[in-house]
Amino acid sequence: MSKYVIGNLKMNLSSLAELERYFKTLKNELKGKNFKNAEIIICPPAVYLQNFTQKVKNKKIKIGLQNIFWERNGSFTGEISPIMLKNLGGEYAIIGHSERRGYFGETNEMVNLKIKLMIKERLMSIFCFGETMEERGAGLTSGIISSQIQEGLKDITPSGLEKIIFAYEPVWAVGTDVIPTSNGIMEVKILVRKILTEKYGMKYAQKVAILYGGSVKAKTLNQVCLDPGMDGVLVGRESLNPVEFLKIAKSLDV
Repeated sequence: MSKYVIGNLKMNLSSLAELERYFKTLKNELKGKNFKNAEIIICPPAVYLQNFTQKVKNKKIKIGLQNIFWERNGSFTGEISPIMLKNLGGEYAIIGHSERRGYFGETNEMVNLKIKLMIKERLMSIFCFGETMEERGAGLTSGIISSQIQEGLKDITPSGLEKIIFAYEPVWAVGTDVIPTSNGIMEVKILVRKILTEKYGMKYAQKVAILYGGSVKAKTLNQVCLDPGMDGVLVGRESLNPVEFLKIAKSLDV
């Protein structure tokens, strides 16, 4: 299975000058690099979606969004539909990120609606889930993750499962430089496989990619990805620097 390297640029690249510098650095860093087993996905701010789909022409790099809405169109001021994503050349969307859940009250039910429409439109969802520090301290990690996954996958068929990438994202590790142990990450991976096997059967559960996200850096890849046997990483801050981001991708291109 290929390793996914997903970059979440969040609310950054605040000017066209910054955007152009990003493209220039990315182009320079891609020269001479041939990624065979790393699937690279970049999720810029929505206002730059078309810039990215038009300017990033490397076949190994796909483009996505950081969020979408659960309706195709209509009176939903400020929202972006999967149809818009698809028509502008994007293929992926991050759904259920901890910042969406925390700042904007995104619920498991909303996550489920978004994933369903993404599947219907034949687009790929990057489904985020994870516990807070308080939940972890109270021994609720397994229960929280189980609920997020079960409710997020409500009424989704085994064939729909093929359009979902799972990303374990402990809330307490996002942007903090505090990361779980390899064993802790592996335990969550085993838990997710167990949940999916019980729901869909081993045949489908074994095909699913499970990633880690939360303060990912090149120097921590062994701990957060390779040692626990994860299928890739969801990268935040480091994705803003194409040099570091592609260093991560190259390290996982094995």
